[in-house]
Amino acid sequence: YQRRVHGKQWYQRRVHGKQWYQRRVHGKQWYQRRVHGVSEEAISLRSLKRDFPKTTIAATLQCGGNRRWEHVMAGRGKVKGSPWYLGAISTAAWGGAKLSDVLAARGLTLERARAKGIRHIHLVGNDFGADAPYGVSIPVEKALDPTKDVLLAYEMNGVPLPRDHGGPLRVLVPGFVGARSVKWIGEVVASKDEYSGHYQKKAYKVFNPSEDWDDYKYDKSPAIMEMPVQSGITTPMAGDNLSKDAREITVKGFAWSGGGKGINRVDVSVDGGKFWHTADLHDKPMPQEFGSEWAWRLWSVTVPVGAQDLEVVCKAVDAANNTQPEDINTIFNRRGYLANSWHRVKVE
Repeated sequence: YQRRVHGKQWYQRRVHGKQWYQRRVHGKQWYQRRVHGVSEEAISLRSLKRDFPKTTIAATLQCGGNRRWEHVMAGRGKVKGSPWYLGAISTAAWGGAKLSDVLAARGLTLERARAKGIRHIHLVGNDFGADAPYGVSIPVEKALDPTKDVLLAYEMNGVPLPRDHGGPLRVLVPGFVGARSVKWIGEVVASKDEYSGHYQKKAYKVFNPSEDWDDYKYDKSPAIMEMPVQSGITTPMAGDNLSKDAREITVKGFAWSGGGKGINRVDVSVDGGKFWHTADLHDKPMPQEFGSEWAWRLWSVTVPVGAQDLEVVCKAVDAANNTQPEDINTIFNRRGYLANSWHRVKVE
């Protein structure tokens, strides 16, 4: 594998033997996104900014493997993937053109897609992963509904989208697993079929807790799309010490749910879940309507404590009254995805 970013800025990848795949990324080509299945024309970043209204939303992105470490620590055998703790999640203000607007301008609405049998929108990046290039797909109902806020994002927190975050242009699919929000977007394809690449057909799928690697039937398990309700404790941290004369403790954290479902409540316990306190939900990062609450809610609560060691626990309840499972073993899977059991922190 070779990469050169000097001079005319080419990057190259060895496919097999002496054959090379090349894609030019200098000049205007880097700033263009090609739409297939509707129109073969390329759309420049300049025209996205000029011809389509800018939408700005606050949205949380979470890796499907966030909290994978808890799957690992369940002690049920090998778990594949980066052993994330709580940090594979964050929130930003994203600005860009709605994908639904761009595709509608090229004649593809949800009604027309259904009439033509189009069920999937492929999102293909300019980078490479387990297969080349990185690509996924999302349902047309998500991509073509303007209330679902799928963006071709070119701004992050009010500035041009940084390269490390997918700049100059990425897809932002709020409420879905982070893997669907393709960075460095290169192509959008309307198709009757799901994308055939590794990150759609094999990665980001879950199986029952008793299945082992040889049991997995990838074609029978749907790819992860919307994410389950999640919460985490950010203060205190594991291993923190409480002073002997402390009579109260302040607990802080975040809560979020996929699919645009807001957070109704966060429950906090300092005795491992025997007695619960209701946390105060902080203001939303920006106004969000019911069904389009894409960003996390921060929360805090101060509760009385005694002299004993503490097991601080939190669980969230979303707008559909979904809540988190108590134990990781009930949702264990060897891919280590969707760990959203009660979050626990021990304090001495």
